[in-house]
Amino acid sequence: MDALADTSDGERPVEQWNPDYCGEMDLVIKADGSWWHEGSRITRKGLIALFASVLRKDADGRTYLVTPVEKLGVQVERAPFMAIRVDAKGEGTEQRLFFLTNLDETVEAGPDHPIRVETDPDTMEPDPYVLVRGRLEAAINRSVFYELVNLAVEHDGALGVWAGGHFFPLGPEGAHSV
Repeated sequence: MDALADTSDGERPVEQWNPDYCGEMDLVIKADGSWWHEGSRITRKGLIALFASVLRKDADGRTYLVTPVEKLGVQVERAPFMAIRVDAKGEGTEQRLFFLTNLDETVEAGPDHPIRVETDPDTMEPDPYVLVRGRLEAAINRSVFYELVNLAVEHDGALGVWAGGHFFPLGPEGAHSV
């Protein structure tokens, strides 16, 4: 189908498609990054990549599989992607951070792909994310977050990392003694 053909940058224009909502699909993206359909784990990475290429999170906070003719709701427990690696280039305000997702996508953190950290108010447990595309985020896994902590510096009383010329705090104000 021509409407599903890849664009020149390899991404499908899901943000431009506005089909009617067709109901729910029994697809769950679990907190550990695994994808499940009708109770069975999807193990074919190519199939997951195909589904991911037509995934969109709308302003209503829901995530959908979208084609030019269908819009199906799916369940996402945490985030549709996992950031499984980070590579740092440079240092200080010139530092660049490149995240690799579980679907082999590389995302450079910065103003267009910010890093954010939610913090549980009771336990102070961090829950970090990086924006991949649209409103879709990758949950940053624990070992990658520890790498970010090792790269952290103090800026205006906050502990965080520089990426793409922007400073991203690794927790709420006052969460870390600097």
